[in-house]
Amino acid sequence: MNPPIKAMILAAGRGERMRPLTDHCPKPLLQVRGKALIDWHAEALARGGFNELVVNTAWLGEQISSHLGLLRNTGWHEQLSFSYSHEGDDFGYALETAGGIARALPLLGDVFWLLASDVFVPGFEFSPEAADRFIASGKLAHLWLVPNPAHNPRGDFGLSADGLALNLAADDPAPRYTYSTIGLYRRELFDTLAFGNPQGLAVALAPLLRAAMDRQQVSAELYSGAWTDVGTPQRLAELNQIIPN
Repeated sequence: MNPPIKAMILAAGRGERMRPLTDHCPKPLLQVRGKALIDWHAEALARGGFNELVVNTAWLGEQISSHLGLLRNTGWHEQLSFSYSHEGDDFGYALETAGGIARALPLLGDVFWLLASDVFVPGFEFSPEAADRFIASGKLAHLWLVPNPAHNPRGDFGLSADGLALNLAADDPAPRYTYSTIGLYRRELFDTLAFGNPQGLAVALAPLLRAAMDRQQVSAELYSGAWTDVGTPQRLAELNQIIPN
C-alpha cells in the first residue's frame, strides 16, 4: 500500500491587492457565495479522497488555523486532517511559493497536490486517477492551465500537442495559457533547495518549473471549467453577484 497523497494549500500571502479587505482578514478566509475560499478547496479535495491537507501561513495565520480547526469539527469535515507550516511564526515573513513548499516538504510525501487558496474553481475534480497517471508518468510536475484571463493576456506557459508544458521564448508566437495554480508535484522538483528550507529562503516557483520544462519534465493539460483568480475586491464582488445554476 502506498501512503496517501497529501495536498498543500498555499495560504501565506498578504493579499496586498485585496486591501482593505485583507487588513484584518486573511485572503483565504474571504467569502465567495457564503463560504471561505479555502473551504471550497478543502471540500473538493475531500470529495476526491484527499483528506490530509498541509497549509502554509504567514499573514494572520492564526485565523486560518483556527477557522480550519472549527471546520474540521462540523459534520463530514471531521475526516479532514490539517498540518501547518507557519512561516510567519518561524521567520516573520512569507517564503514565496517554492520557498514555502520546500519548508513544508517534511509534512508532505513524495507526490502531492498543490493549489493556491486564492483561486475559485468550484468544478475542479481532484481525482485519484489523475494522481495515478502522474505517478506513472515519472514527470516532476503536472499543471492544469486555463485560458488567459483579462489580467494576464500573455499567459504563462505553452502546451505541446503531446501534453508537455513549454517554457516559450518571449518572442515565440505559439499560444500561451495561464497556470491555474493547481498541479501535481514530485518532491524531486525541489531538490535544489535545502529540505525543510531551514534558512527561510524566499524562492519563486516559476524558475524551477521553467528549468524542468526545458528538460521535458513537466506535463500539462487545459482546464476549461470556471476559474477565477480572486486577486482584487472587484473580482470578489463579481463572483458574489453571480448566481450559480
